[in-house]
Amino acid sequence: MALPPAWRAARVTPLGELHTPPRMTAALLRLAVQVVLVASLWHGLYAHTSTTAGMSRDQAVTYAVLAVLASRLRELDQYAARDTVIQHMHFGTIVYWYLRPLSPQRYYALRALGEQLYGLVWALAGYAVCLAAEVVDPPRSAAVAGVFALSLLLGQWILYYVMLAIDQLCFFTLRNNAAMLILIFAQNLLSGVYAPLWFFPDWFVTMSGFLPFQATLSVPLSLYVGRIPLSDAGSALLLQAAWVAALALFTRLVWRLAARQVISQGG
Repeated sequence: MALPPAWRAARVTPLGELHTPPRMTAALLRLAVQVVLVASLWHGLYAHTSTTAGMSRDQAVTYAVLAVLASRLRELDQYAARDTVIQHMHFGTIVYWYLRPLSPQRYYALRALGEQLYGLVWALAGYAVCLAAEVVDPPRSAAVAGVFALSLLLGQWILYYVMLAIDQLCFFTLRNNAAMLILIFAQNLLSGVYAPLWFFPDWFVTMSGFLPFQATLSVPLSLYVGRIPLSDAGSALLLQAAWVAALALFTRLVWRLAARQVISQGG
């Protein structure tokens, strides 16, 4: 059965990937190399110690590898399809988002949903391979697996709003390439993509606690590896839900303000 026209927007970026086999091959090789290098790095760091920053070697390796796999959830090449907000603003084609029957907010959300579902297939396949190869530890119990899945869903929801807010910045600045790169780097750093936050100074961890970034990835992975016990899972999930609600309201307001910035001759 054919999808409704509106939901076809969810296939935009994934179809661009599926119709370009070399790009998929490159993505597979990059992901495999990342997993091997990250696992080797953390094994090497724990060569002369069993515990660092309260984490065992297996916990650290599992965390790091899962962080690499989770990065695939939103790591698609929108630039190749010239479908990023910053490109549309540069070329003036953003105006067409406001001329379609489908609202810009809904188009953006559907496209992001398609990207995340496509990325989820990659992440699950990589997770299955890593489990079979004993690169990562399985969840300690069914309860941990369930809480992790719920927390990861909330984390990806928060990440959607964070990336949306970064894209919305394009409506209010003329030259924002550098700002976009800085914000994306901050998101990866403060969310624990590069390294678990427990290896950073206390002031850094405290500061990041006032921002939504660590709720996107650090919280779900901390629940998985046992750094956050199940007894504290409720408060962690409530905090994530609060960030979802706050960011949803914020980005909805910014969408309204952004519509006033759109002109037919470009950004």
